[in-house]
Amino acid sequence: MNLQGKTMVVTGCCSGIGADVAKLARHLGARVIGMDRNDPTLTLDGFVKVDLGEAAAIDAAVAQLPAHIDALANIAGVPGTAPAELVARVNYLGLRHLTQAVLPRMGEGGSVVNISSILGAEWPARLELHRALGATHSFADGAHWLRDHPVPQESCYQYFKEALIVWTITQSQKIFLERGVRMNCVAPGPVFTPILGDFVQMLGQERVQKDAHRMKRPAFSDEVAPVIAFLCSDASRWVSGINLPVDGGLASTYL
Repeated sequence: MNLQGKTMVVTGCCSGIGADVAKLARHLGARVIGMDRNDPTLTLDGFVKVDLGEAAAIDAAVAQLPAHIDALANIAGVPGTAPAELVARVNYLGLRHLTQAVLPRMGEGGSVVNISSILGAEWPARLELHRALGATHSFADGAHWLRDHPVPQESCYQYFKEALIVWTITQSQKIFLERGVRMNCVAPGPVFTPILGDFVQMLGQERVQKDAHRMKRPAFSDEVAPVIAFLCSDASRWVSGINLPVDGGLASTYL
């Protein structure tokens, strides 16, 4: 596996999974352009500071990106302890808006990787709602739809990870057939990142203790990064439209 000669955009590049993906991608030969709301703390080939919760800010950031992009890793996100509207704007609406804006710069062999979550596994229970949100055409249209279909704070993180999985899977084949660009999700379980504590707070100690016996430990972010790099590489050139768990087997324990 290598990324030699590829230009790759990594959101959320300043910490956690995003930082490890950026480091690994450069090691594998990619030119890495980072995007984050914080200033970079690692070596990159380019950086664009951006608030991914605002459509206008995303448009201005995309205007600063290279004319040709081979891979987009959508890793930036906020935890469910943030206000539900912000979770919607960053984890779903902004991610979708950025992807749609970058796609015209991508060609045959390109790859988009979205970070979902094991917590998005219950998407079939709300499939029609997620399809309806996915059918909205713009950031503003999606925000309007959500005002008419409010999502409870306590389940907002799971809800928008479910919605992301449905949007990725339902749009992937159209994009692959039209542009030759693959789009997939990676679904981590708990990961040792700066926001792990927020997830414990979001789920509650009872749920955390109940699930603790199901896994050896949370993942390290550098155990998730190689899977994302693989999906951005030519080694996965015939993989499209999947949601790939990277959770140490946690998902398998629910069957």
